[in-house]
Amino acid sequence: MTATTATTIRDIVADDFRAAAVFERRGIDFCCRGDRSVEEACRESGLDPAGVMEELDAACAADQPGAPRFSAWDPPALVSYIVANHHTYVREAIATLTAHTAKIATVHGERHPELLEIARIFESVAEEMTSHMFKEEQILFPFIIAMDAAQQQGRPSPQAPFGTVGNPIQMMEMEHESAGGAMARIRELTGGYAPPDDACATYRVCLQELQAFEVDLHTHVHLENNILFPKAVRLENGLL
Repeated sequence: MTATTATTIRDIVADDFRAAAVFERRGIDFCCRGDRSVEEACRESGLDPAGVMEELDAACAADQPGAPRFSAWDPPALVSYIVANHHTYVREAIATLTAHTAKIATVHGERHPELLEIARIFESVAEEMTSHMFKEEQILFPFIIAMDAAQQQGRPSPQAPFGTVGNPIQMMEMEHESAGGAMARIRELTGGYAPPDDACATYRVCLQELQAFEVDLHTHVHLENNILFPKAVRLENGLL
């Protein structure tokens, strides 16, 4: 793929996941708002499109270590990867971060009242993501896998309990945007996850954990919004 400033962020990252690190570093949303062109995203962020393209070319150079071509994976492989890597990570991180955000809010909240809001926001993220992943694993993902099996075996599409696959996908995308917005608010409240001078070890570790959680969320959402879900829609359209 030869990308230009008119190419969408979604297509660039789907073609070569190494590009995600460039967009992450530049603060460009490549998951929920991946439908923008590089030029449009740079204009909104006050960045030089040519400079960003140079960084992308360097990151995705042929002599650099490769990255998984997720866009070439079939839906069952994507589902398996997302559940094993991202859902597992989120469940483990939620337990740790819920405890850590509550602890630093209690200990440091008087001097840093923003920690009280951060603890509340993350508790909401934890509840939403737990419910979100349950719905994906129990309803949406099994249906996508069933559609893929029907296509492989030349059978009709399985009966959908929700009309069209686009309905749960729309709901999942709305929840992705909600979680992403919540983490962006936490990033804003922490000044980009920068610890204050009086931060204890737990405080500093918690900010690192929150940053890692947001980075993982961006990848998680990209794989679903920009790769898995469009494949599911095309699958359904082909079966119908």
